[in-house]
Amino acid sequence: MRITHTGVFVGNQDEALRFYTETLGFVKKQDVPAGEFKWLTVVSPDDPDGTELLLEPNENPVAKAYQKGLFDQGIPATSFGVTDIHAEHEKLTSLGVAFVMEPTAMGDVTIAVFDDTCGNLIQIMQT
Repeated sequence: MRITHTGVFVGNQDEALRFYTETLGFVKKQDVPAGEFKWLTVVSPDDPDGTELLLEPNENPVAKAYQKGLFDQGIPATSFGVTDIHAEHEKLTSLGVAFVMEPTAMGDVTIAVFDDTCGNLIQIMQT
């Protein structure tokens, strides 16, 4: 068994796709109509056959409450691994990404957290 998909709730799938591709550098993998929404995923360009991130509509009131609750409590919705967190932080900051936690060493891991503009906090980490 392996993880093939994980997801984050988003208010607007098209805006989320722009942020995750144009700003973060992921590539669109699947874009399948599903009623008024889509099955919309992105992947890392370094691992195009790897785990897909589903940009899931938050139209369900439970999804909205969950997403807002995580955000309000400062809990990241997901985490991405990076090779050089300081370089990634600098690059994303230059692209206008707002960090709520600067790179911070925590034992053998350094983490940083940013706002994805779609209602989520996202953690990046370097081990």
